[in-house]
Amino acid sequence: MSEKVYNVLFLCTGNSARSILAEVQLNVFGRGKFKAFSAGSYPNGTVNPFAIDFLQSNGFPTEGLRSKSWNEFAVESAPVMDYVITVCDQAAGEQCPYWPGQPMSAHWGVPDPAAVEGTDDQKRRAFRDTAAIMRRRIEMFTALPAASLDRLSLKSKLDEIGKTA
Repeated sequence: MSEKVYNVLFLCTGNSARSILAEVQLNVFGRGKFKAFSAGSYPNGTVNPFAIDFLQSNGFPTEGLRSKSWNEFAVESAPVMDYVITVCDQAAGEQCPYWPGQPMSAHWGVPDPAAVEGTDDQKRRAFRDTAAIMRRRIEMFTALPAASLDRLSLKSKLDEIGKTA
């Protein structure tokens, strides 16, 4: 019998940077135990070029990435999510759609690298720093013994991870 694959949806407002970085990293570091998706409450329609640059320069796959609405995941035909994780404070405070299957939710807010003003090097550094925070959180998340934790304990662990820098 094959091991369960957990579906995870990362949410942000624009779905152009943080949620994209989280989606790609979980799909790589989740080693087949997780299938990550990302979406935004008000997607801006494009993936930030600095996010693409960071991912490509670090050997991550970028094919098929796009900025999309969270409404795509609130329909009956969408994959059922096990976890929904907000990565920006604005999306965390918004009224989310109904998610079929009652997924576990958590907030892992990180600063928006797309909001950084300055030189291209400063912007690249912001994306690198944000990706590093997300990677640490994803590594802790993938190490959790989810199948052996009760729902309350798992929720507590997810919330703790969101406070890790």
